[in-house]
Amino acid sequence: METKADLKEIAKVFLKLGIIGFGGPAAHIAMMQDEVVRKRKWLTEQHFLDLIGAVNLIPGPNSTEMAVHIGHEKGGWKGLMIAGLCFILPAVFITGIFAYFYKQHGQIPEAQPFIYGIKPAVIAVIVGAVFPLAKKALKSAELVLIGLLVLAGSLSGFNEIYLMFGAGFFALLLTYMRDRKQSNIKGFVPLSLVQITHPAILAPGNANLFFIFLKIGAVLYGSGYVLFAFLDTELVSTGLLTRQQLIDAIAAGQFTPGPVFSSVTFIGYQINGFTGAAVSTIAIFLPSFIFVALLNPMVKRMRNSQLFAVFLDAVNVASVAIIAAVCFDMGKEAITDWRTILIAVLSLAIAFGYKKLNSAFVVLGGSLMGCLLTLI
Repeated sequence: METKADLKEIAKVFLKLGIIGFGGPAAHIAMMQDEVVRKRKWLTEQHFLDLIGAVNLIPGPNSTEMAVHIGHEKGGWKGLMIAGLCFILPAVFITGIFAYFYKQHGQIPEAQPFIYGIKPAVIAVIVGAVFPLAKKALKSAELVLIGLLVLAGSLSGFNEIYLMFGAGFFALLLTYMRDRKQSNIKGFVPLSLVQITHPAILAPGNANLFFIFLKIGAVLYGSGYVLFAFLDTELVSTGLLTRQQLIDAIAAGQFTPGPVFSSVTFIGYQINGFTGAAVSTIAIFLPSFIFVALLNPMVKRMRNSQLFAVFLDAVNVASVAIIAAVCFDMGKEAITDWRTILIAVLSLAIAFGYKKLNSAFVVLGGSLMGCLLTLI
């Protein structure tokens, strides 16, 4: 039974993460691992891994769904709502400010000097978090093989959701081949992959915006870049938004903390002002709360089932491999000169050498170093 103290602690943790959570889902999950596994011991390393695997099997923004899962684990239904809202709202508020200035002045306030040093520091935070998760996930030679295959596939550009389910089914196949017991896989029903449809846009009203973003939130797998591909089809090609506005919305989502799905706040504001921003934001995130509420009670049952445990272990390894691939791709983009190399090396040294230090200080330190080094 949750207490008021528990709910306040949930709000404190996820409000902080929402404010300092730069770098995308991989970074957000790394920071959550630091806060709720290492520092506060709310979850075990294994259960945290299981939740990562679970959120990768359902549509929606992974880091938001992780926040909602953790809130439910710690504080029940109230914790679910508090964790999700506290994690989302800072990004929505900041993106809304950018959206206002953009509509008034046609440009977004310059924030590049702050982002310059944040990116390599965030990569260090991810590496620091994924290392213990990898040690926990790689339980056998089979799982090491699956992890290497998923890593290669992710670096080659294969769709994340196919890699996730592929890893799970490959693990089941290996188990079947090893045990030769057909009964072990009888009655297994996988989650189905839903294909998005594109009905005609009727009018740029709030009801229509709600439907568009509710549909996207309910069926979208993959990274934020997949979101932007859907937005291009749903909004740009139908004339509701210009491509330049979409590009600027992408920029706003990337250099604000919290989930990149907050870009829809920016988009909704451009189309229909404050009400458009509110409706779009609620619609894109609502499915995540519903999916997690339905899935959360099943995670422990999955772990207790021999069949699902095999599937889940493989998905956990795949999740870690994909995070590693994301980290590698981020590194290629963010670590490009001696300044960013210096920030990355120092941040890695701090992340591994001072494990009790809050990851927020690593990120903020990287931002400060970036600002100072750009003056040189």
